Amino acid sequence: MPYASSLTDSEWEILEPLLVEILPPKKRTRPSNWTKRDIIDGIFYQLKNGCNWEDLPKDLPPYSTVYWHYKQWREVGAIETLMRVLHGQVRQGVKKKSTGQR
Repeated sequence: MPYASSLTDSEWEILEPLLVEILPPKKRTRPSNWTKRDIIDGIFYQLKNGCNWEDLPKDLPPYSTVYWHYKQWREVGAIETLMRVLHGQVRQGVKKKSTGQR
């Protein structure tokens, strides 16, 4: 785990199956050189550190790749959906009612 913002293995185990359900299907293009985990680590690095996309460390995917995915996922609401699902799982884990239930 090279950066404080990088996903741990246990965090990735929770997130990976959700991504299959939530992220929009990728158009048929050439296979990616980067995993979704690499891309998410790039997004988290930029969001945590507030750097310019162009200033992502060179061991992360190219900034253009990371930003493109971030923009695509944000535009279709995937990030908000993911946050809502994760929030619901946390609430369920502590045995609270989901938001909107009384």
